[in-house]
Order: sequence, then C-alpha cells, then structure tokens
Amino acid sequence: MSGKTLEEYVKSLGYNYKSLKKVYEEVVEGKIKITDPNPPKVFVEYLLRLDYSFWFWATIALIAASVLSLYLTDIVPQIIYLRYVTGSILVLFIVGYVTVELLYPDEGSLSDLERLALSIGLSLAIVPLLGLVLNYTPWGIRLTPVLVTILTYTIATCFGAAYRKYKHIKQARMRS
Repeated sequence: MSGKTLEEYVKSLGYNYKSLKKVYEEVVEGKIKITDPNPPKVFVEYLLRLDYSFWFWATIALIAASVLSLYLTDIVPQIIYLRYVTGSILVLFIVGYVTVELLYPDEGSLSDLERLALSIGLSLAIVPLLGLVLNYTPWGIRLTPVLVTILTYTIATCFGAAYRKYKHIKQARMRS
C-alpha cells in the first residue's frame, strides 16, 4: 500500500464490510501503517485539531463541569449528584490521567487497561500529597484552596502532557 492513501486502498478493494474488516485487520497486524500526511506543525495547531487533542479538550470539559457543578450546587441544589459524580471523577481519575499522559506521551507505550489502572493509582497517591502540602500553608485544607490546588496541578499537567504529545508527533514526523 506504499504511497496510497487509505481512501484509495479501500476503494481498490471495494466499499463493503469485508474489505473494511480486511483493512482493519491489516492495520492491527502491522501490515499497514497509517500516517497523517499533514500533521500539526506548531503546538497551537495540535491543540486546535481534535483528531490529536480530543483527550485534552475532554479533560478540560470534565474539569470545567466539576467546578461548575461545585459552585452551582448552592444555586440549584438538585445538581448535587452531578457534583458528586464530577468531583469523584476529578479527584479519583483525572489527576492521575493527566499525569499518565505526561509520563507516557506515546499512545502505544501502555494499553488502555494499564492507563486506567495507573490513572486511578496515581490519583490516589497525588491528591493526598497535594493535601499534605496544602496543610502546611496558611490557607489550610478547605474547599477553595483544595480546589485551586487540584485545578492548578491538573491543568498545568494537562498542558505539559499536550506539549509532550505534540513533541512526540513532531519527532516521529522527522524520523520518517
């Protein structure tokens, strides 16, 4: 398939389920390598292309939903359960998830199950450490300082992970 686009290859086989399944199996087996002919050239382009940065924007959206549900609970008490769900996801998963994305920018370096397990485990390790550090500050452990600390760590790590992923894509493009 060298030199052909994926569309041309699938068209040569015919647009049916069997040919699409064959192409999928060849990709999984490593017989076909699919590369982006126009990868992002700058970091901002990486962030703006959802095919590369959907994980980033989904994480930011979950963080925003968590913060909004936290402060809107006083106005609309019926969303207390949304606050519980989004807060739990933020504290028990997202903190570790962005850390895993920062440490392992290559998609193939860990399986999805390994990423999930590491995300939960790192969240359970990092959040108490942030609380411990916060305990020795003048602000103490109250809702707003804890939220600001977790948000600062998570958003900074999220941007760091996005930048590392962009650099990884850039290096892979230079190698090929």
